[in-house]
Amino acid sequence: MTGAPVPYSPEVETIEPGEQAVQQELAETFRKIIETTYADSGLALRGVHAKNHALLQCELDVIDGLPAELAQGVFGSPRTYPVLIRISAGAGDILPDSISLLRGIGIKLIGVEGDRLAGSEGASTQDFLLASGKAFPSSDPRKFLANLKLLAATTDKVEGLKKAVSAVFRTVEKGVNAMGGESQTLEQLGGHPNTHPLGESFFSQAPVRYGAYIAKLSLVPRSATFKALEGKDVDIAGRPDALREEIAQTLAAAGGEWELRVQLCRDLATDPIEDASAQWPEEENPYPPVAVLRVPSQPSWTLRRARMLDEEMSFNPWHGIEEHRPLGAVMRARKVAYAASVDLRSRLNGCPIHEPATTDLPA
Repeated sequence: MTGAPVPYSPEVETIEPGEQAVQQELAETFRKIIETTYADSGLALRGVHAKNHALLQCELDVIDGLPAELAQGVFGSPRTYPVLIRISAGAGDILPDSISLLRGIGIKLIGVEGDRLAGSEGASTQDFLLASGKAFPSSDPRKFLANLKLLAATTDKVEGLKKAVSAVFRTVEKGVNAMGGESQTLEQLGGHPNTHPLGESFFSQAPVRYGAYIAKLSLVPRSATFKALEGKDVDIAGRPDALREEIAQTLAAAGGEWELRVQLCRDLATDPIEDASAQWPEEENPYPPVAVLRVPSQPSWTLRRARMLDEEMSFNPWHGIEEHRPLGAVMRARKVAYAASVDLRSRLNGCPIHEPATTDLPA
């Protein structure tokens, strides 16, 4: 690694004129998606990542002996956190897995101490939201809004066409990958490879405060069970919930582990805060491990678990402590949009959304 990590200060963020108006328009677009799916199903779903593939009880072990620059925030000392995780698909409506969308993973640590971010007072949780792909599909909130409007316009419409488009995009994406590239736009629109989610690597994409510093996070398969699934194709033919079924089959037989890694910001020119679509160079600044996420063998999906995590809880990068404050324009936009979405889901479903005190999940 070259260069000392950039110290965190509020000055690393640059708030542009007009941000608030874009944030409100994002919240309005999320509202339209939620109201559309509510009218169809009678259930207010998340505006994005509505479909879950797995709902899991886990533990996060912080590695002992981390160097000072990595021993920050919740990773400041060796300990074990109880964790809930939710693995999901990117769309705001429930689609068959033949429409192959990017994946997300929501990680909720329980028993976290520290000064709370505004809006999460009184809780003791820390959420990290990661997705497949190293960079966010949009560089700024305006482009995020344009992409979200495209998703909103196709919510609950023309499923057969979506399947056909997804198949084409997957083929194109394979060509991009073969040439050493990655297209977040193609993957967002249905071109994600139909691979096993437990073999997936996930990324925070946008930066967060990392105690005294700034970082991006990643989650990478560590155990032999999960490594064996990296890049493994899943047969989706005639199986609308193929990914959920594959995860259930794997975790019924054995558990596994991911490694949580951190890439520190070392140069604001090459590791920008405000452009969420920029990948920070890794050649001389890789992601070293800071914790191990252990996933025991368990039933990975049940209707009771789905009701609990989908209707009674939310995952939000702004649920947490100041030492892990989300950074950059996209993260600031998500704060407004996610809060409005949670309020709407709670009201429509008649079910208060709350932060859990334990990882106890129903069978």
